[in-house]
Amino acid sequence: MSQLTLILLAAGTSSRFELDVKKQWLRIDHKPLWQFVADTLQATTLFSKIIITSHTADIEYMKNYAEYTFVVGGNSRQESLKNALKEVDSKYVLVSDIARACISEDFLSRILAKKNDADCIVPYLKVTDTIVYVNQTIDRDKVKRVQTPQLSRTSVLQDALKTAIEFTDESSAIVANGGTREFILGEDDAHKITYIHDLNKIPCLKKPSTDTLSGTGFDVHAFKDGGIMWLGGVKIESEFSFKAHSDGDVAIHALIDALLGASGMGDIGMMFPDNDALYKGIDSKELLQTVVKKLYNFGFVIINVDITIAAEKPRIGNYKFQMRKVLANILNIDMSRVNIKATTTEKLGFIGRGEGVGVIANANLKYFDWTQS
Repeated sequence: MSQLTLILLAAGTSSRFELDVKKQWLRIDHKPLWQFVADTLQATTLFSKIIITSHTADIEYMKNYAEYTFVVGGNSRQESLKNALKEVDSKYVLVSDIARACISEDFLSRILAKKNDADCIVPYLKVTDTIVYVNQTIDRDKVKRVQTPQLSRTSVLQDALKTAIEFTDESSAIVANGGTREFILGEDDAHKITYIHDLNKIPCLKKPSTDTLSGTGFDVHAFKDGGIMWLGGVKIESEFSFKAHSDGDVAIHALIDALLGASGMGDIGMMFPDNDALYKGIDSKELLQTVVKKLYNFGFVIINVDITIAAEKPRIGNYKFQMRKVLANILNIDMSRVNIKATTTEKLGFIGRGEGVGVIANANLKYFDWTQS
């Protein structure tokens, strides 16, 4: 049986971060923060297994980045930890938050050196300011700012968490359950990212890469008689509509695939399966809005998009401006960064015969630059 497992908690929604991007998806060069922290700690070779808790909306995408053990988190830190502990088979477990990004190997060594001294080893920082609780000044020398990572005996921690009481750290749960803890002096550099301004206090983080990420999307839909035709988010006057599970907006579908391609998030069929009743007849603008929200949550910024619509009919020249306006609003970019082109196939193929429409879309993304926030 291995001796030490690392649990990294990354299932939060970053509700206090005050930005569209989740803090665990801030890019450090090309790596999202959660991967940067996990890779850095893995390089110490101290751990036989690394477990990362993830929000249910993030977990499949996380698996595209690295081969750690991913566990769906819960609605609280403690619930996420309990889920992760089900995957632990080692005598000791080290628990940390992904938001505590700069953990030195020396810091880890000092924690591990104390593993036999108590059920939980807890780093802390001294308090130098005057402390007032309610209306009473208290002795600051008796106050500790508790940090992570914390090292626990696995069985003791598992037993301590068999309660409905919520604790904000492992040591509090263990002590409340009759266990012991030992404090060691922590590190100022192991500051936790809670608010955007905390990033200025994190010395080990590199700026995000300035690379441009490009993706291409392609989609076709055949016509059917009657119904309403939607193309590029705009209602088109036509005697036809599209055969499709959703509203059939072939331009938005191609655009979604381009955005997903640039971000490495798969394709439209994976995200919105055409056998799912939830998407039956759905407005494709809603699908695009969902994708755009994910992109910003996962630390991307949309630079521009370019869409080519191939059709003998309908003629869309009079709709291009409206399409650009609608799509720019959803993409949260200037209208000048949305380009719509129309062409024909010179009467060739099913498009040339007027049986349907084909669309090619290109999208360019960059990483959100948190250094400018």
